[in-house]
This record gives sequence, structure tokens and C-alpha cells, in this order.
Amino acid sequence: MSEQVVQNKEQQILEAAEREFLKKGYDGARTTSIAKEAGVTHAMLHYYFRSKEQLFERFVDKKMDEIIPLMTHLFGNGDHPLVKRIEEAISVHFDFVMSNPDLPRFLINEVLPYKERCNLYYSKVEKFLYLFNNLQKEVNEASARGEVEQFNVLLLFQSVLSLNVFPSIMANMIENLSVNNGLLVKDILAQRKAENIELIMRRIKKI
Repeated sequence: MSEQVVQNKEQQILEAAEREFLKKGYDGARTTSIAKEAGVTHAMLHYYFRSKEQLFERFVDKKMDEIIPLMTHLFGNGDHPLVKRIEEAISVHFDFVMSNPDLPRFLINEVLPYKERCNLYYSKVEKFLYLFNNLQKEVNEASARGEVEQFNVLLLFQSVLSLNVFPSIMANMIENLSVNNGLLVKDILAQRKAENIELIMRRIKKI
């Protein structure tokens, strides 16, 4: 079996596993359903992935590997102005959440309450944390020069998470409210994104 065929099969299984985990949660997910959805036999699924636990770990890795490089590039790119990078990071994170609307709810319900699963998630995030120290140093220096207001980077990150994740958690309500008021969901989300950026930028920018 060629390497390309192996990679394609693995990708099909991972995509099916992602849908299964997001729809049914970790405990409700079944490897038999994942195999059927991926178009492979149950034996073949276990050939590529030994267990549901391994599939889950790869699923978490995949989602983290999608967002961390983007945020690392934005936060760590010292060639661009600090304020502009933070603004872009808020925008990129919002778009990522909206592209993965079921992921925040899954993390809240299926990962964070469980120590072992949370440790798996944190082990990926931990590699990103050094950027907060670097960014805080930049903020302190920019504030001393009078370019930005002084702020705590970790608290700012918490604010961004809260603002950007909430619309995905309340997606059904937002959709119903939009339809009932003759509005398009995409327009409401675009406005929400702009409001989030404006709110955070108002805290950062020097008046």
C-alpha cells in the first residue's frame, strides 16, 4: 500500500471521527460508526488507529495544529505593529471559531471537566504560552513609550476567548433571533466580529 493511500485513509478516518466526536461526544462516539462513515472496515480502522482514545488524541492534535501556528505567527511576528497584530489575532480567532462552531461546546463538555483529557489539551497549548511572556514584554515597552495603554496579556486573552466563543455556544438562539427579525446570520456574525475587535481595541489603544 502506497504512502499516499495510507495518508488518504487516515484522513478519511480522522474526518469521520471528528464528525462523530462533535455530534455524539466522546462517550457516545463509536468506532464502528466512524469506520462506516469513513468507508473502511472496522478492522482497517484499528489498523490505522489502535483505539478510540488514540483517535481522540489525534482529533485534538489536529484542531490545535490548525489554530496555534496562526496565532504564533500573528503574536510572534515582530515586523508588524503590536496593535495591528492583536487586531488580526482577534479576527483570525473569531473566524476559526465560526468555522468550527461545535468545537467550543465539545471542549467545554467533553474535555475541560476531565483531568486526563484536559491535560492532553493543555500539553498542546503549553507550547504556545511562551508567546504571552514575549507579548507582555512588548506591551510593557510600548506602554512606557506612550503607544498603548498598559494591560495584562493573559486577561486580554481571556476577554477575547469570552467574546469570540460566546456566539458559537449560542448559535441556535442567534439563528432564531436573526430569522425572526429578518436578518442574515452571516451579517449578524460579521457585526459581532467587528464589535469584538472594536471593544478590545478600545481597551488597548492610547486615547
